[in-house]
Amino acid sequence: MPIGPRYRRVSALQRQFFDRENALSAYDEALFRLPPSDGPHLLNIVGVGGIGKSRLLQELRNRTGEAYRTAHLDLQIPALRQQEDALAVLRTDFGAQGVKFDRFDIAYAVLWQRVHPQLRMDRSSTPFAEESDVLSKILDDAMGFPVFGTAAGLVRLTDRVLTSRQRKQRIKNDPTLRDLDNLSNAELGYAVSYLLAEELREASRERPFVLFVDAYEALVPAPLPGGKSFGADAWLRDLLGQLQGGLTVVASREPLQWAAYDKDWAAVIRQVSVEGLPMAARLDLLSAAGIAEGGRQRSIAEASAGVPFYLHLAIDTYHQNPARLETTITSEHIVQRFLQHVPPDEVRILELLSVARTFDFEAFRALGRAFNLPAHLLTWESLTAYSFAYPLAQGRYRLHQLMVAALQSHLSPAVRRAVHARLRAYWEEAVDRSGGLPERGGVSRSAPLREAVYHGLHAEEITAEQIHACADRGMAMGGRQAVDGIVRDLRDYLAARPDADGSLREAADCLEAESLLALGNARAVIDLAPEVEREAGTAVSARLALAAANARRIAGESRTAARIFQQVWDEQSGPVRISAGFCLADIRMWQGDFAAAFDLAVSVYEMCGTEHRGIRADVTRLLHLGHRFLLDFDAAGELLTEAEEEYRHTADPFGSANIRTNRAELLAFTDPEGAVAEAAAALEVQRELGAQHEIGKAYTAMAMAQTRLGAYERAASSFLSAYAALDRAGYRSGRARADMYRAFLLLRQGHRGECLALLRRAVAEFEACDVYPSLVLAIQRAALRLGADDPELAAAATRARAGLHLLLPLDALERRTDAMLSLFLGAGA
Repeated sequence: MPIGPRYRRVSALQRQFFDRENALSAYDEALFRLPPSDGPHLLNIVGVGGIGKSRLLQELRNRTGEAYRTAHLDLQIPALRQQEDALAVLRTDFGAQGVKFDRFDIAYAVLWQRVHPQLRMDRSSTPFAEESDVLSKILDDAMGFPVFGTAAGLVRLTDRVLTSRQRKQRIKNDPTLRDLDNLSNAELGYAVSYLLAEELREASRERPFVLFVDAYEALVPAPLPGGKSFGADAWLRDLLGQLQGGLTVVASREPLQWAAYDKDWAAVIRQVSVEGLPMAARLDLLSAAGIAEGGRQRSIAEASAGVPFYLHLAIDTYHQNPARLETTITSEHIVQRFLQHVPPDEVRILELLSVARTFDFEAFRALGRAFNLPAHLLTWESLTAYSFAYPLAQGRYRLHQLMVAALQSHLSPAVRRAVHARLRAYWEEAVDRSGGLPERGGVSRSAPLREAVYHGLHAEEITAEQIHACADRGMAMGGRQAVDGIVRDLRDYLAARPDADGSLREAADCLEAESLLALGNARAVIDLAPEVEREAGTAVSARLALAAANARRIAGESRTAARIFQQVWDEQSGPVRISAGFCLADIRMWQGDFAAAFDLAVSVYEMCGTEHRGIRADVTRLLHLGHRFLLDFDAAGELLTEAEEEYRHTADPFGSANIRTNRAELLAFTDPEGAVAEAAAALEVQRELGAQHEIGKAYTAMAMAQTRLGAYERAASSFLSAYAALDRAGYRSGRARADMYRAFLLLRQGHRGECLALLRRAVAEFEACDVYPSLVLAIQRAALRLGADDPELAAAATRARAGLHLLLPLDALERRTDAMLSLFLGAGA
């Protein structure tokens, strides 16, 4: 921390006040509802260190107005944490505003002399001798003779010096004053508090009061989670519990847990959380202090995480040395502000926990054991009771953003790496404890895998292959979001380390490409991996090559994609080879080589064990699609049911969603009414996943069914929606297939010329993409049924027949094709 006067850093109290509308509103409401005398009323302002609670109390006091008496008790001042000193401050503040404390002054004088028996009671040594009308008259009347502070003696002297009969009687008959001499010192202190509260209550009938108590945690530095604090704050609770006719505002870092002593406190205390300043308020605060608009102002505002202490620190630093603003705000300022009043042993474990983005009790225990620090439940409950520890789902916590960076600066690089290594092991163990089972939504159980990768990276002990293994495990648990999170973490890690191992960058590219493919964003994958004609040496390189090839398949570059699939299939082994085999079977199918595709698909299926159920489901779904394109709808339906069952075991949300799309496509041929409903259901789940190519296919299936049902306007609208999604995905062959079926709609609407033009365009696209020769044959037969003997279509059909390798005789496929065309062309064609 730079050397300099701490006084210079208190200027925040003099700066313009911003925001805090919720706290101001709660305070105004509490004042408005304040009865003249109806028990205690507490407003608890809660927030982390540096969030601006003291400044807020000052603003509240400034806004209170002359209709109320106010006093301020700052527990950051050590002397004011003692009962007698705190009571003296309150008596002075309220006394200066017209409150008469006759009985309190007498009782306090008794307490004072009980605690200081060596002092004689005179104007120089008696508290409030000048301010108190009663004591000043007693001491004047004594005329220099010693006065001993017994309650009975002072009451007798009061009777002699006061002229007001009413005041005499009230003092003389007060039961508390009569009992003072018989009380112990501790009991005498509580009696003094009682009399202060009583005289405040009486004065509040004409003018209510507001008491502001700042920095409660200074009085109780280490509260237990249950709220009890071994009596350190007993005198304060006793005093505030007796205050009637006014409002007490207590600022604390943690919520007051006084209901642990008496459940009635729960109805008395209203808590108001003070959160970080919104961005607009941060910028306004910096502008008002002279830090102008621009990149510097924005960077300071963002770095502050909304904590005004940071902003004021930046302002003070700027005024002292504008040129060194970014380099002179040290983490030590933040540490001291956040961890003030935190015991040293807890600070050490917090330093270790700052390395974790999220932690739970078992992670806390793992670090405590590894570094020989307290790791028992009491310490855990104490740590998580602090307001800078934010609770998350599933019993996890995170520390405040500013505090994290500050605490980590206390750890050496070697210790940080060791902590990361232990946390990686912990999160991997957490996945094992869960059994690796998928959970609804897929995120909660796969999230530890993301944490394991994050800590493995920062421990500098994880390889690209291990990262992919974690990502695959996350996908098997239905955790696509966790995989996307791993990619983000990799990108952040690499951005901070340009010279990192190139295999890590390749791993990030591969995982991102696979995620983009699941969304159907082929163009983004091509941009990410423009060089596909390269050696796929490692498993990670091979996976990236497969992703790049799949993107090109979607974009219509089927020959390039097939060549890469074949290369990976020939050169790799293990899971990557299985994936390449599936991709190769897939593209062979769409190129018309059904025989080779089916044989390869069966071989791939047999290579898959139970750990590859996702690939098995994909293969079964591919076989379904092959039979559907061969127009064998019964076999296609059976395989679709088998694939759905396989996907159910994997809990893959994309696979299950794609099954719905495929079912809608199948029903478009067999049950058009059911297809419309199924397509609507498919669209709902595909929109949640954001898979544009599947959205386009679902709209195409819906439009096909609506065409058969005679709902032509709805079908036209569905085709337009299909085009929009397919174009966003860059799915050329999918768009051409939609063109083919939209041509049938145009024919039904009486647009024969437009129908034939669209059929010719679809054939051109199929040939350009080197896919769907069976559909090329179907289009040529449709044109013949319409009486259009088109030479170009005839030539395309000849080329298609040469490329087809079927599982059935060609004439059998032609008969099935004619039956299918009758469904869509209508009775007149």
